[in-house]
Amino acid sequence: MKQLIISVGSKNPVKVNAAKVAFSQYFPDHNIICQGIHAPSLVADQPMTEADTKLGAINRAQYCQAQQQDADFYIAMEGGVDNFDHGPATFAYMAILHKQQLSVGRSALLPLPLKVYQALEQGEELGHVMDRLFNTNNIKQKGGAIGLLTHGLATRESIYTQAIILAMAPFINADIFSN
Repeated sequence: MKQLIISVGSKNPVKVNAAKVAFSQYFPDHNIICQGIHAPSLVADQPMTEADTKLGAINRAQYCQAQQQDADFYIAMEGGVDNFDHGPATFAYMAILHKQQLSVGRSALLPLPLKVYQALEQGEELGHVMDRLFNTNNIKQKGGAIGLLTHGLATRESIYTQAIILAMAPFINADIFSN
C-alpha cells in the first residue's frame, strides 16, 4: 500500500483527525499518516478578522513545510471570528501546501450570539467562552462551538473535514487549475 505523509500544523486531535479523514477520502488506496506538530500562527490566539484567521492558517502550514520536508502535504487550520454585516460568526481557514503550491479554503460560517462575540472582543478564546456558557471542559478538542450550537448535527471536525476536501480541489484537478 502506498503511503501519504501529511504534516498538520496542530496537535489538536480534532484537526489531525479532520485531515486524516479528508485525505483518506481522496486517497483511499493509500496509508495516510498524519503527523501533528506545534506550529505557531503568528496571529492572536483568537483571531478576530477573516484576514488574521487566513494568515494564521498560512503561517502554520508554511512552518510545517519548513520543519518537516519529507511530507507530501502540509496543512493547517485556523479558527477565527469576525463581525459581518449579518452579525458575528465563527469559521476556519484551511491552508494546504503541496510542493510550492498553496491552496486556501474556508469553512462555512456559524452565527455566534452577540454576548459570545463581546467576550471574544475582551480577549477570551471561543473555546473558553463556550465551555463557560455550556458548562463543558476543553470543547475545542471535541465538538467545538459548532457541536454545541448545532446540538451535535455538525462538529468542529466535520466542518474542518469538509473545508479540507474543498481546499484540495486544485491538487486533485491540477490539470484544469494549472495556468
